[in-house]
Amino acid sequence: MTYDLVVIGSGPAGMSAAINAASYGARVAIVDENPVTGGKLLGQMHEDPDFEWWIGENIAREMTSEVKKLDIDTFLEKEVWGIFPQWNVMLHSGEQLQASNVLIATGAAEKAMPLPGWTKPGVMAIGAAQTLTNYHRVKPGHNVAIIGVDPLSLSVAHELKMADVNVAGIFLPPSNALTSDKSSPMQIIDDLSGMAHLAPNRLMKIAGKMAKNPVMKKAAAKFYPSFGMKVWGIPLFLRKTVLAIEGKEQAETVKTAKIVQNGQLQQENAKSINVDCVCISGGLYPLAELASSAGCAFAYIKELGGHIPLHSPEMETTQEGIFVAGNITGIESAKVAMAQGKLAGTAISDRLGLLNNPQKAVTRARKEVEDASEQALIQFQPNIGYGREKAEQIWREKADL
Repeated sequence: MTYDLVVIGSGPAGMSAAINAASYGARVAIVDENPVTGGKLLGQMHEDPDFEWWIGENIAREMTSEVKKLDIDTFLEKEVWGIFPQWNVMLHSGEQLQASNVLIATGAAEKAMPLPGWTKPGVMAIGAAQTLTNYHRVKPGHNVAIIGVDPLSLSVAHELKMADVNVAGIFLPPSNALTSDKSSPMQIIDDLSGMAHLAPNRLMKIAGKMAKNPVMKKAAAKFYPSFGMKVWGIPLFLRKTVLAIEGKEQAETVKTAKIVQNGQLQQENAKSINVDCVCISGGLYPLAELASSAGCAFAYIKELGGHIPLHSPEMETTQEGIFVAGNITGIESAKVAMAQGKLAGTAISDRLGLLNNPQKAVTRARKEVEDASEQALIQFQPNIGYGREKAEQIWREKADL
């Protein structure tokens, strides 16, 4: 089967690109391993000034409807096992999709954050709890502890609270080689300073503003109460860590201990808290194996979440005809992913000769990506703007060779 564009991934970036390119007249196919389109949109739900509430399932439904209207072929429950020149997308079920352009929009995956007891039944990644609660309408537990303090864990904690789940607390993980940036109170306060305007109580807003000043940040970490502060009625502990998840058959308690501002442990005051579910939030990283297998050049940029495929301002990688969009390029919001998908779809339509005024259309689409990133309420990665600048600089250096 031959197409102008094959999109791998039906999340916000992939569907946005497919819709945009198809609206200009391109013949498009979408491939996704899941039984329905929507990707991580299906589990998202949060307050948003533009929407009152951002309900990802509704956004996904609208985009899916548009995909059907444009007669975009969808290959669901299909896995891509290889991409070969020029370009053949191979599916596990035997189909071979040929296209002059391929968009890889595989999104992100959650980082593992191991600690004693993390393999017990009742322990899950924070994203699994989000999908269970918001999409399947199933409570992951009745009394939940969350390990890891970041924008995703705070968002899901709020969603669990709204689903009438008791969140016993949000705790720091134990300090080890994999959690050095997530187990220090000072580092967490620094990371959360960009969310201060969203804080639901006045003390948290003040603490967020203090974090922007190095001296005041130390003070904020030192005097943050060990008994925590309430966020949406949920205890947020920046000076307590979970040492282990305990229980005979499944998660029954979390063993916690106090820590001082630099992360030093005070085990003599260890205490157990009863739970029936534990959610671990280790952060996200770009899911980019397919781009690597296709020969795209990569760079490791911590501010973007890890290794990303290098790409031009129009989202094309070092392999001609292979584009990327969404969290594969760095961890940001669904709105940024959608804008990147639209940009890639516009650039591909230009490549196909389908645009009347290509320069204007591409420039406008690039501006929409910049605006979406700048106006994002929550940044999932600290210093994301600096990370984007680094990626652009590496791309320019490589393009000049």
